[in-house]
Amino acid sequence: MNVVFAVKQYVSKMIEDSGPGMKVLLMDKETTGTVSMVYTQSEILQKEVYLFERIDSPNREIMKHLKAICFLRPTKENVDYLIQELRRPKYSIYFIYFSNVISKSDVKSLAEADEQEVVAEVQEFYGDYIAVNPHLFSLNILGCCQGRNWDPAQLSRTTQGLTALLLSLKKCPMIRYQLSSEAAKRLAECVKQVITKEYELFEFRQTEVPPLLLILDRCDDAITPLLNQWTYQAMVHELLGINNNRIDLSKVPGISKDLREVVLSAENDEFYANNMYLNFAEIGSNIKNLMEDFQKKKPKEQQKLESIADMKNVKRLLQNPKVTEFDAARLVMLYALRYERHSSSSLPGLMTDLRNRGVSEKHRKLVSAIVEYGGKRVRGSDLFSPKDAVAITKQFLKGLKGIENVYTQHQPFLHETLDQLIRGKLKENMYPYLGPSTLRDRPQDIIVFVIGGVTYEEALTVYSLNRTTPGVRTVLGGTTVHNTNSFLEEVLSSGLHSLSKESSQVTARSASRR
Repeated sequence: MNVVFAVKQYVSKMIEDSGPGMKVLLMDKETTGTVSMVYTQSEILQKEVYLFERIDSPNREIMKHLKAICFLRPTKENVDYLIQELRRPKYSIYFIYFSNVISKSDVKSLAEADEQEVVAEVQEFYGDYIAVNPHLFSLNILGCCQGRNWDPAQLSRTTQGLTALLLSLKKCPMIRYQLSSEAAKRLAECVKQVITKEYELFEFRQTEVPPLLLILDRCDDAITPLLNQWTYQAMVHELLGINNNRIDLSKVPGISKDLREVVLSAENDEFYANNMYLNFAEIGSNIKNLMEDFQKKKPKEQQKLESIADMKNVKRLLQNPKVTEFDAARLVMLYALRYERHSSSSLPGLMTDLRNRGVSEKHRKLVSAIVEYGGKRVRGSDLFSPKDAVAITKQFLKGLKGIENVYTQHQPFLHETLDQLIRGKLKENMYPYLGPSTLRDRPQDIIVFVIGGVTYEEALTVYSLNRTTPGVRTVLGGTTVHNTNSFLEEVLSSGLHSLSKESSQVTARSASRR
C-alpha cells in the first residue's frame, strides 16, 4: 500500500489517455496540491503538459492548439465552472477527471453544456487526498470539530477523502473505531454508508484476510503533538512548517529570491529521502554544514537536554529567562495533562508562575484548553498507565545522561495501539467493530485515520512497524499533519474552552476533580 504511487498512477494515466500533443492541466486549489505532491513541474513538462491553470482563473487565454486535462474535485462550484467552460471552450478537446464520485445529475448538466462536443471523456480518479509519504496521507483540514462533534462540512469532506483513499488502494475494509469518541463513531458510520451506497465501486478481489480501517481521535493522545520531534522531517515541520512539501522562507532576513520557497520531496531530493526518518543525533554529521548557521542562533537550553532530569525541574525552568514564553506554557501543558487529577498537583502554582513571569493570557489559556481537549476525562485509553508511570519515574530519576538516545525516549500512544491490534489484543470494548463481523486472523492491510490530525513522529512509528513486521502493511492518515503550533490552533478552534474565563479559575476547577 503506497499512497504516493496510487496518486501518481492516476496522474500518469490522465496524461497518457489524452494521447500525444501539447496539453494544459486544468485544476482547482485542492487538486493542485494533490498533483504537486507526486509530480514536479519539470517531470510533467516532459509529458507534453506545457501549461498549468486554475479552473477559477478569470482571464485564461483561448488556446485551441492545446488539449485540456481537467482534474477537479466534484464540488458544485467546480461543476459550475466547467459548465461555463464548455459553453465557451478555450481548448480543442477536454478530458475530465473528478477526484471522487460525481453525481449522475452533474454529469447530465455537463453533457447538456457540451453543445460543441469538445468533451472526449469523463472519469473518476480517486486522488482526493494529499499523499505526504508512501505510508502517510492528509486532508489538509485544520479545525474539523466544534466541541466534541463534527463540523458538518468537514465531516463530509473527511468522508469523501477517506473513501477516495480506500478506492485508490482498492480496499473494502472492516471498520473499527475509538468508542470514547463520538466523532470517530460518526465518521465510521459515514464511511460505511458510502461503501454500502457505492457497493459496485468497492467490489475488489477478495483477500483471505479483509483489510481493516481503524478510526481514532487526536484527543486520546494530546501529548505527542506537544513534544519536540527529533527526526529530520519532523524537525523541519516543527521549526519551519511544511505545507504540501513546501517551506516558506520568505520572512527570513536577507534570503535570496530563489530560496524564498523551498520544496522538500523524498521523490526528488536524495538527501531528504535518505535522512527524513533519521533522528537528530544520527544525521548530525550529514547536516552539519546545512544547519551550521541555524545552530548558532538556536537557544542553548535546547542543545543541552541532559540538564532536564526530572519533572520537579518544571518550576525552575519557568524561571529561566532563556526559556521562551511559548515553551514555558508548553511545559505547563504537558504537566497539566500528566498531573491534572493528582492529589499533590502543583498546577495552580505553576499557573501563577506563568503569570508572574509575564506569560501572555493567550498562552496561559492554552493550558486549560489542552486539558479540556485531551484530559483524563476525555481520553478513552489510559495514556499514563501505572506501568508507564513507574517507567517514567525511573527514567527521570536516572536522568537523561544514561539514556542511549535522548531523541527517541517518547513513543506515541499509537505505537501501543498498533502493537495490540497486530497481536490481536486490541480490546473490542474500547475499539469496537462497526457491524456484526469481526476479524479472526491477524490483520495484514491496516489503514489508520486520526480525527484531529497526526504527527510525523506517528508516521515514523508506522514506517518502523512496516519495516519490522513482515506481512503487515499499514498506512496512516489524518485530517492534517500537525506541528505544535497547528495542534494548538486545532485545540482552540474546537471551542471546548471558555475564552472569557481566567485560565487559573479553570485550572483550579480541574485540580479539584480527584
